[in-house]
Amino acid sequence: MRIVVLAAAAMVLASAAHAQSAAPAAKPAAAAAVAPTAAQIAALKSMSSEDTPIGDILDNPAAKAILAKHLPDVVASDQVDMARGMTLVAIQSYSPDVITDAKLAAINADFKAQGK
Repeated sequence: MRIVVLAAAAMVLASAAHAQSAAPAAKPAAAAAVAPTAAQIAALKSMSSEDTPIGDILDNPAAKAILAKHLPDVVASDQVDMARGMTLVAIQSYSPDVITDAKLAAINADFKAQGK
């Protein structure tokens, strides 16, 4: 199972890296389509790139908007669902040029700043 998850993460990041080098990132329309609830906004304070599974981030509209702001190609990837059980830090090693330490720090800062 771990090999399947790792392979899925590699495909997500390869797809994101290809999209980033092939064309400018499109603005994620889906991130703005659903307004987050007060509870979803409050949940941001407990989220982090180190501990929160990507699936939890994608399921929370407020968190997904933050992820889309910093890593739009990862959010837009048609294969991102395969990495739902992994954290951003866990998949960083597959594409360190896309998922940089600076982007992870910015995502964490936005989670804390926007969480109420």
